[in-house]
Amino acid sequence: MPPSAIPEPGVRPSDFRFHCIDCSHWSDSASPDYRCPRCGDLLEISYPEWNESGMSSRASGVSANDLKSTWKQRRLSSAPADLSGVWRFRELLPALNDGHVVTLREGNTPLYEMPQCARIAGVPHLSAKHQGMNPTGSFKDAGMTVAASFAHHAGYRWIACASTGNTSASMAAYAARGGMRSLVLVPEGKISWSKLSQALDYGAVTCQLRTDFDGCLRLLQELVLRAPVHQLNSINPFRIEGQKTLAIELMEQMDWQLPDHIIVPGGNLGNSSAIGKALLEMRDLGLISRLPKLSVIQAEGANALVRTLREAGGKRLIGVNAETRATAIRIGNPASWKKAVRVLEATGGACEQVSEVEMAQAKAEIGAEGIGCEPASAVTLAGLKKLVKQGFVKAGESVVLILTGNLLKDPDFTIEFHRGDLFAGTPHESTMTALSTLRRPPIVLDATLDEVLRTLEQADKTAPSG
Repeated sequence: MPPSAIPEPGVRPSDFRFHCIDCSHWSDSASPDYRCPRCGDLLEISYPEWNESGMSSRASGVSANDLKSTWKQRRLSSAPADLSGVWRFRELLPALNDGHVVTLREGNTPLYEMPQCARIAGVPHLSAKHQGMNPTGSFKDAGMTVAASFAHHAGYRWIACASTGNTSASMAAYAARGGMRSLVLVPEGKISWSKLSQALDYGAVTCQLRTDFDGCLRLLQELVLRAPVHQLNSINPFRIEGQKTLAIELMEQMDWQLPDHIIVPGGNLGNSSAIGKALLEMRDLGLISRLPKLSVIQAEGANALVRTLREAGGKRLIGVNAETRATAIRIGNPASWKKAVRVLEATGGACEQVSEVEMAQAKAEIGAEGIGCEPASAVTLAGLKKLVKQGFVKAGESVVLILTGNLLKDPDFTIEFHRGDLFAGTPHESTMTALSTLRRPPIVLDATLDEVLRTLEQADKTAPSG
């Protein structure tokens, strides 16, 4: 089927337009690959009706305080859109008729105090916004509800994504919920089966391709130009609009008292782009008075943004052959790198990398708080330690970590860590001895009371102080 026969994705109400992130071209519609027709770069959604005074005609001239009051009041509502922690903030989203909203009550994720991790990192106040508490266990749901809803509104039968795991789980769930079919392209042998099992259970047609994530994404970009399939990767700007509500909900949870720093894992860089977009929009609308510093942390083995900034000054992407146990951020050519660079510049944030060992240690430390997260989320704490030592995060400053995925997304990593097998046969194998105090392997005992009592006594003797 030629591209001209493909229904145009989404619907264009008068309240938003597509805007190229590179050449600034404006348009009322987008091609299926969401690329600029002039320069080929990514498109984002902008709202021309927001005027210089920070008022929105979509909100009928409602003030920032009125918006905050409206969003708070909706928490008492039982309407499906109001039960969503994304659509509850719909004044800052593309307009859509409620009848097309595909929701699983996403958002509404907790903000946890992290006193033990704060002491470890050397900061006085540390919190974690846990997006792993979304319906499918990752931050992807916040963006997927918006992208899937617009695909549903446009009448698409098939939606598709390239994925390292979390995106596929989320997209398949929202496709099923909206009565659509889903196609998942994943790299063979390079994702967590725990994540892939979700996509299978939600009915996705799942294809394991003999390539990496970047190869899967390239093929998907070709597919949507040949078939009536709607792509739901973070290239899709509707995804970014949904994911930005994370930041709005975070500010509301903090009673609009801004933290000094927000720290995010960096993979395909859509999430950091979305959070940064939300911060800038909230400032322009008068919802917040300043910008927190937004910093991005990557794994050393998937450090494309780090290298892009250090070796090319953020002017051109330096891709890498990504290799890390943090499957959610095992991406070597992040699609949203330009957006991420601009967010770092706008907020004064930093970009740092951490080793596999530093990530594993931080993951265990987060777990010791009773929270738990997937490996990719733990780079935030590991990165925070470095930023404190470098003096970028200063004494007395408050920090929020964004935990992007649930602990059960990658249980093999956790089990191997506690058994001592995580780095077996790798150059990092000797480091497991240094991490032994964080390991809690299962203890095999005879089924006697004396054996259990002796184990309790020993555990008391070796318990950490405080």
